This record gives sequence, C-alpha cells and structure tokens, in this order.
Amino acid sequence: MKKLLAAALATTMLTTPVLAQDITEFRIGILGGENAQDRLNSNECLRVKTEELLGVETKLFAPADYNGVIQGLLGGTIDMAWLGASGYAATYLADPEAVVPVLVKVNVDGSYGYHSIGIARADSGITTLDDMEGKVFGFGDPNSTSGFLIPSIEIPAAGYPMAEGSDYFGEIRFTGGHEQTIVAVANGEIDAGVTWADGLGDWEDGYNSGALRKAVDAGLVDMNDLVQIWMSNPIPEGPVVLRTDLPEDVKMQMVGLMASLSATDPDCAYGVMAGEALGFAPIGHDAYLSIIAAREAKSN
Repeated sequence: MKKLLAAALATTMLTTPVLAQDITEFRIGILGGENAQDRLNSNECLRVKTEELLGVETKLFAPADYNGVIQGLLGGTIDMAWLGASGYAATYLADPEAVVPVLVKVNVDGSYGYHSIGIARADSGITTLDDMEGKVFGFGDPNSTSGFLIPSIEIPAAGYPMAEGSDYFGEIRFTGGHEQTIVAVANGEIDAGVTWADGLGDWEDGYNSGALRKAVDAGLVDMNDLVQIWMSNPIPEGPVVLRTDLPEDVKMQMVGLMASLSATDPDCAYGVMAGEALGFAPIGHDAYLSIIAAREAKSN
C-alpha cells in the first residue's frame, strides 16, 4: 500500500496540464468484457481527464472483440489500452516494438493477480468440472487470458480434455466476451463457462473486481443464482500499455494520470478498474514472460 501510494504521488507530479506537442488527438482502446455502451460509460471520466490533461481531443474505442484493440495498437490507431496478459502477449509477438507496458492494476490486498472462474447455474446440479461431461462449455474471446488461454491449458491438464476429437465436453463454444459468457450461463444457453475476477471479497458481490462484479453492478445477474465450479491458478493482471512511438511527455503524463486516478477520483477509478482496487502501480515486460511463452506455445 505504501509503495503504491508513493508511486502515485511521484507520478502525480508529472500531470501538470501541458499542451501535448506532436499529437492532435489521443485514442483509448477498451477491451471487451461488457457491452460497448457500458464500457464507454465506465471510461468516459478517463476520456475527459485525458482531454483536459493533454489539451487534445480524446476518443474512446470499444471494438466488438479483443482483436480490435490489439490491431488498433499495432496499426497506430489506438494510443493506450488496458490489455489482458494474453492480449499483451499477442501484441508483443506480432510486433515487440509496438507498445510498452507501464502500469498494472493492484488488488485491495496488494497483489496484482486474478483468476479465471468457472461458473454454472446454481440449480443445474453442476458443482465441479466432474459434472460437465457431455455438456456445453463456454469460452469468451480467443485473445482473452482468463476467458480462453489459461483455462484452455489448465482444465485439460486437470484431466478434462478439450482437444479436437476429445469427447468429454459435449460442445465447446465461444460466446464473444466475459459479459456474454455470464449472461449465457445465467440464461441456461450454455451449461458452464469461464470469466474473470480477483477472487477477493464476497461471492454475492461478484468478488471485489472483475467481470462478475461488473455484471452484478449492471443488474445482469444475481450471484445467488450462480455457483463457482472451478478456479485457475493466479494469473498476472494485464498491463496498461502505451504506443511506443508516442511523445515522451505524453507517456509521462498518462502514466501520472492513471497512477493517481484512485487517489484523485475513486469513483472514476472504480469504473475504469472494474470494481474495487488499490490503484495502478508500475509494471514491466518481464512480468509477462510466462504468458508470452504460453501464448506462443498455444499457437504452435
């Protein structure tokens, strides 16, 4: 906590409003996980703060899938995004020089990990993956860490095969994102699926932060209607990344803004960070080497 506050205070000194030179606008990409309008609403306060700070028009982009943000960063049409670890790995593997990771969300307990959470309806009779034989299992997005990469590795390793031709699960289905998975399970469209949460706090609240918490806040689901059937090992939280070729003053100002957000505007921080968290702290590329290796191995 003290280290996080010190980092926030140090970087806040960089956020004196200065007209950013050499850019005419700033573009923030927002990953999927909830519907586009809710994503835009949750990040509107960040857009306004960025525009005031940099002195240039700031726009939010909420593509239909994770790849839209990844391609925007690679193509230079998005300047900043909070990526999942797998999304960062995909970006890095496509172009190691495209973006630089600068910050990571820190949980209320000081950690910066989270979990892939397997969920089913409470009235389904499904309580563990042992009950999923012959049933429909849902992933979110192919570029999601918790919604695909990690569960697609850990669940088969635990004895529940998912490879093409295996017959344990009746069907493997992609829903399109975390919110879609949660709603599909709640509505009985699929038997179970995976989403993300920090695993801290109360189940009834959808934990402290993550897609379940956002779904509860939006009134999309009552957690008493769901049951947890699986939890992954801790996953490193994905980084806030900035386009490498942005002017250095812009990078410093945005790091300062994001690092101080929880201290200067807790309500805005709650929406941006998908629930309760301490804030953002510095992070570097080396924190994601294991995820990059897993992503590379999965693609081979």
